[in-house]
Amino acid sequence: MEVSVSAGPNTRGALKHVLGHLLTPLLMCVGMGLAYLGAFHAPEPHDLRVDVVGSGPTTRVLAQTLQDEGAGALDVRTVADRETAVTALREQHSFGAYVPGAKPELLVASGSSDTSAMAVEKVFTKVAAAQDAPLKVTDVAPTASGDPTGQGVFFLLVALSIGAYASVAVIGGAGAVLPMRIRVLLAAGTSFVVSLIGTLFAGPVFHLVDQGLGGVWAMSWLYAAGILLVGVGLHTFLRRWTTLGVMVLFVMLNFTSSGGIYRPELQPGFFGALHAFWNGAGFVEGVRAHVYFDGHALGGNVLVLALWLLAGVALVAVAGLTEARRAKPAAGPLAQSAPRPAAQPATRSAAQSAEKAEAEEAEAEEEMEEAVAV
Repeated sequence: MEVSVSAGPNTRGALKHVLGHLLTPLLMCVGMGLAYLGAFHAPEPHDLRVDVVGSGPTTRVLAQTLQDEGAGALDVRTVADRETAVTALREQHSFGAYVPGAKPELLVASGSSDTSAMAVEKVFTKVAAAQDAPLKVTDVAPTASGDPTGQGVFFLLVALSIGAYASVAVIGGAGAVLPMRIRVLLAAGTSFVVSLIGTLFAGPVFHLVDQGLGGVWAMSWLYAAGILLVGVGLHTFLRRWTTLGVMVLFVMLNFTSSGGIYRPELQPGFFGALHAFWNGAGFVEGVRAHVYFDGHALGGNVLVLALWLLAGVALVAVAGLTEARRAKPAAGPLAQSAPRPAAQPATRSAAQSAEKAEAEEAEAEEEMEEAVAV
């Protein structure tokens, strides 16, 4: 006796539904692989600015030799004295300064980037070894005691980002029936809460910074508010693809170009170019400038965060106008002058409205599940 099992309409529909939704995680897999491996898999210095202290012919020969042997890895210059070298480090114009002599010294600023300082130390350890002299390393801008690697700010960025873009799915999906002004207020309030959580992590909980906590909070709020407003605005146009959209903007491109792990001098040029204007880089470099470098170059990084916030404001304004335009046909003259339908069509219309509401609710739940899974 043979038993034939065939897929019924429900099975085929469920299979089609699952396959359709598998596209999002597969695209995320490809995007995350390209972004993270492209940015981090082989860090190599290029045009990494270092100084050699001194003005004599021996100093110039050493600097030129390092420049030639580096083959583009280093940008070697000479400075007149140690004080000038320290100033360049504290203004983040250089990432290391070598003071030659019987007892050579290397000046670094790990607050700018611990990985860049390590790359510089690797180069000049070999230089000192060739002279049979031990190398003294002096850190002129050390990180806080609670963040010895200097990467705690990056992981603070990750926490703020997840809190912000995951909230986009809730406000944009479950709150899609709310007026845009209410969603904007929810985004503002949520960003405030997210920034407070981040500030607690940075200060009392993990001691990632030992000063300037108020400034860290302000930049956290600017950063989170920018993500939330951009995401809420995008939801009007992308709908269930919003999660993928904010992942691309605020994870794949954002984390990899932030400079939190490797600065652009150790990355491929694409990520270095993004570092100049992406919001994650504005936050990471802004916190570093505020906490470790006496506010030098802080204004430019705060401007980056403010411009992303303004972009979010503009996007939700356009989204609000778009939603109002979409709603007009339902309340237009034709709808007002149309004859009242009979009882049976009215019942059918009510059923269709209920089905539409259920579909929208299911879509919102799927979107939030995708965001939480990410």
